[in-house]
Amino acid sequence: MQWCDLFNVNHEPSFEDIKQFIGKGEPLWSELLSYIEKAYQVKPKMTYSKCSAQPGWNVKYQKGSKSLCTLYPMEGYFIALVVVGAKEEEETEMALGTFTPFVQGLYLKTAFSCGGRWLMIKVDDKLVLDDVKSLIAIRVKPKRC
Repeated sequence: MQWCDLFNVNHEPSFEDIKQFIGKGEPLWSELLSYIEKAYQVKPKMTYSKCSAQPGWNVKYQKGSKSLCTLYPMEGYFIALVVVGAKEEEETEMALGTFTPFVQGLYLKTAFSCGGRWLMIKVDDKLVLDDVKSLIAIRVKPKRC
């Protein structure tokens, strides 16, 4: 069953609901949430999107006015949206060789539009999770890790 069918706009999921839905991808989910909250001292914000590309409840992290990432629960994994803006493009391209082939390919095939490259990263692997952390750290430098 689709996430947006389980939890409609009037039925906000709990974080426990999200963990259960993600299933085998939950350890990666929990690791990323823990990292973000520790490194940036921010709390997640649950929001509902009617966007046709990825509708339903998601989890957003912001530091001040700058978005760190938006997380979309999926069955068995999650998607992390990280925007690489014009200010981060050069640093990201210099680091690109350190990323997994999956993230490198995604970056290269994602066109720059609406102020950045909107990377929808399927996180189902520890190495990809590490890439997501690195992209977030390029976007906004962490306070501590």
